[in-house]
Amino acid sequence: MKKILLLTALSGSLLSGCYSTQINMSMGNMRLITSSADPQSVMDFATKTCKGDFYAGASFLSKAGNEYRFKCVKAEENEVLTPIPGTSIEPEKKAEVK
Repeated sequence: MKKILLLTALSGSLLSGCYSTQINMSMGNMRLITSSADPQSVMDFATKTCKGDFYAGASFLSKAGNEYRFKCVKAEENEVLTPIPGTSIEPEKKAEVK
């Protein structure tokens, strides 16, 4: 559990450039992210953060001001990953078999 919290804290600091993005809450599979970045950057950040915590990806729940709420989804739960409206979720690249 400590490793997951450390990974979450570190991944929040990785996206510090021109925009301010931070994870305000990480409880179970729920993430509350505050960001001034564009929605696609937030979606990419949330997906990367959830995948770093061993989930299949992030599913958008709601937005209030500059706070975004996401649910991290496991592959075996058969849930659909929902992007922020107007954004997309990058398909996972698979290694080619020769």
